[in-house]
Amino acid sequence: MASVKITEGAVAAGEESILSPAQRDDHSFLSRCDRFLGHLVEYPVAFLVVAEVVILFAGIVARYVLHRPLIWSDELASILFLWLAMLGAVVAFRRGEHMRMTALVGMMSPARRAFFDVVAVVGALAFLLFIIYPAYDYAHEETYITTPALEIANAWRAAALPVGAALMIVSSLIKLSQVSNLRNVIKAVVLIGAIAFIFWLLGPSLKTLGNINLLIFFVGIVAALVLSGVPIAFSFGLATFGYLSLTTNVPMLVVVGRMDEGMSHLILLAVPLFVFLGVLIEMTGMARAMVQFLASLLGHVRGGLSYVLIGAMYLVSGISGAKAADMAAVAPVLFPEMKARGAKPGELVALLSATGAQTETVPPSLVLITIGSVTGVSIAALFTGGLLPGVVLAIMLCFVVRHRYRNEDLSHVTKATGRQIGRAFLIALPALALPFIIRAAVVEGVATATEVSTIGIVYAVFAGLLIYRQFDWKRLKPMLVDTASLSGAILLIIGAATAMAWALTQSGFSRDLAAVMSALPGGPVTFLAVSIVAFIILGSVLEGIPAIVLFGPLLFPIAQQVGVHEVHYAMVVILAMGIGLFAPPFGVGYYAACAIGRVNPDEGMRPIWGYLVALIIGTILVAAIPWISTGFL
Repeated sequence: MASVKITEGAVAAGEESILSPAQRDDHSFLSRCDRFLGHLVEYPVAFLVVAEVVILFAGIVARYVLHRPLIWSDELASILFLWLAMLGAVVAFRRGEHMRMTALVGMMSPARRAFFDVVAVVGALAFLLFIIYPAYDYAHEETYITTPALEIANAWRAAALPVGAALMIVSSLIKLSQVSNLRNVIKAVVLIGAIAFIFWLLGPSLKTLGNINLLIFFVGIVAALVLSGVPIAFSFGLATFGYLSLTTNVPMLVVVGRMDEGMSHLILLAVPLFVFLGVLIEMTGMARAMVQFLASLLGHVRGGLSYVLIGAMYLVSGISGAKAADMAAVAPVLFPEMKARGAKPGELVALLSATGAQTETVPPSLVLITIGSVTGVSIAALFTGGLLPGVVLAIMLCFVVRHRYRNEDLSHVTKATGRQIGRAFLIALPALALPFIIRAAVVEGVATATEVSTIGIVYAVFAGLLIYRQFDWKRLKPMLVDTASLSGAILLIIGAATAMAWALTQSGFSRDLAAVMSALPGGPVTFLAVSIVAFIILGSVLEGIPAIVLFGPLLFPIAQQVGVHEVHYAMVVILAMGIGLFAPPFGVGYYAACAIGRVNPDEGMRPIWGYLVALIIGTILVAAIPWISTGFL
């Protein structure tokens, strides 16, 4: 994913550093402070991920095996979850891993790029300063609420919001103090401060503009911030805070409350757990075993390893749910051999990116979990409905592969014997069983969609220790911290987008949007066509989860009004969003694939278009034939 990486401004710009020796010593002191902050948050978030796994798995065992449910397990998991989300967001902020759109900034000169990197941190700092007191006030108000099972003040949970915001403020100040080009910091602070001051002066006039303010804040301000490289979560937060504080009388406590509501759905706990499961299956060798089995089946046919890549991404997605983890598990296994057979690096990364979009609906996709949490659609129904659309898009990609590799020279490739295939199958069998175990646990009611990931994690740990004998204990803490960092970045976006969606709803925009979309000529067909185009654009600009969280609650009720099944509509918009997410030049998923494959993005620009056309045709088929999404419900 694109991320904020604050560089030494002068060095990045090719300028001479203006730090004096005393300042350099101070810089060293700040570096030590930064490392201390890292230790302060990384050990707790690693513990919190483990604690969530233990609590939820204990709940499954107590309920299903011992028939003595733990009435406090969900409540404790919810309390720890908000701390995991906020401290994970701190880790992501410190590491520069919050999602941001860098396509335009990346095309600038080094000097301008260094300046906008600083603007990204100052913009985030502005939002955190705006929100810190309302967050404290919100946590204080929660002291009057007692949790039903544990009977403790809810402030123990809500305190995560001001604590997380305060730690991110400290991290941002350290980052800004470490930038060697002090002029960039001053210019960025003056720029953000001047814009905020101008809007404050215009406050009385803005209140008279009505819904025109929606265009000013949620189109103009959001677009300016996102395109300037400010992380998406903070862009959403700044726009929402500005709109509500300058044009309404809504107390800012409400913004924090909506963020808390968006981040606290227990179903979202599946996000960090499936992210951790994804890196776990890569570390234990389970992903490699599955890929090698598929390679033994298809490696001798033209384009065989490309078919393996498509199938492997489908299988791995059915376990991990996290696209970055899927691509990181599959690419290192297949790419060396594919290059040895003459495949060009650009072709490889183009197909890898296309499979990322293809498998967005394959359960337990994080997007499926997110869309279920914000729209109320059954997670189990989404998991069932998401299987076949992924197969349809896989078939479309296979047609492109067949055409492109029709003249491949396989004279030097040896076909695997039946004995070799059988051996590869036996080795891969424990790994291949995992997707079926996860699905059976949900269908049979053994575990909820949130809890089922812990079954996969426990299974993967035992498989790694006892079967594959690959379990690097030294990698465990970094894996847990990486999980928390990615999850914190995702969950903060969900929280900020929930607050923005609430503001849009309160303004009456949702009613206006419903009226416009419902009045489109052509009924469901036009509605689906407009949705596909809209989500391809939104997926490329806002990334997947922010687009879903922001517009899902607005558009799903309209889909029901025009007669489109909610699961069918979910599959269509997720596939469209995935195409935008993995399509260059703006789709950050494409650049993530390039980074994982270690390929220059320019090399994949040309070959990816054939795959994108196949994905679009597949999405149209899924939209035109509802049975593909709903036939097995």
